[in-house]
Amino acid sequence: MINQKKNFMDYIPVCNPVNSWDVNKKDMVVVHVVNRGFYNWIAQKIFKRPKVSHIVLDEYGSFVWQKMDGKRTVFDISKLVSEHFGKDAEPVVERLVTYVQILYQNKFIGYVKQK
Repeated sequence: MINQKKNFMDYIPVCNPVNSWDVNKKDMVVVHVVNRGFYNWIAQKIFKRPKVSHIVLDEYGSFVWQKMDGKRTVFDISKLVSEHFGKDAEPVVERLVTYVQILYQNKFIGYVKQK
């Protein structure tokens, strides 16, 4: 059997349904993360940490977040970013791949299986 490597540009990112999100008055995406778990509970009780963290994404992050619909691949999103922001987004592929990987590592997104 041939071992086929998957191309990251073919991955289909989707927002994690555990976290809710909305768009604020400045058209920036705000992701609402509920701080769960024993250590978060202790931090909430002792250090008065919030139960829900509100993470505001920047202009590029908000644009990318809204394009992750479970149908578009990373490559499709990179084309949209390039069209919308032009040369300001260069180098598009490297920046987008790094951003998507960070979102995945922090469990803000997942990947839909390809058909």
